[in-house]
Amino acid sequence: MNSPRYFELQADDPARAAAFYGSVFGWELGRVEGMPIECWRTRTPGGIEGAILARPAPPPPPMSGTNAAVISMEVADFDATAAAILAAGGVEAMPKFAISGRCWQGYFLDTEGNTFGIFEVDVEAS
Repeated sequence: MNSPRYFELQADDPARAAAFYGSVFGWELGRVEGMPIECWRTRTPGGIEGAILARPAPPPPPMSGTNAAVISMEVADFDATAAAILAAGGVEAMPKFAISGRCWQGYFLDTEGNTFGIFEVDVEAS
C-alpha cells in the first residue's frame, strides 16, 4: 500500500503522445472508448498502469517549471534511450548528470511539453 500504482499524463494530442511513449519505451497503449475525453490506457513493462488523457486546460507557459508529478523511467542504456527520445520528437530539458553512487539521470519534454526523467542505475556514477 501507499506505493505508486497509476499515473496520468496530459496531452494536447493524446494519440501523438501515445505514439511517442510507445516508440521510446515500448509501452502498450490502447484507446479507451466511451470516455468524456480522449484517453489512452498504458501498460508499462514491469511498471505501474496509467493513462494519457486529453489536456483539460492550457499548460503553464515555458520556463515555469512543472505543475504536476514528474515520473522517471529506469532504462538499461541512458544514451541510447536519450537518442530515441530525441528521434521521436522529445526535447532535452536537463542534460545527463550523475547522482553519485546511484545512477545517471536526465530530464526531457515529451511531444506534449510534459517533463519526464530517465535514469540508468550505475553505482559508479560520479
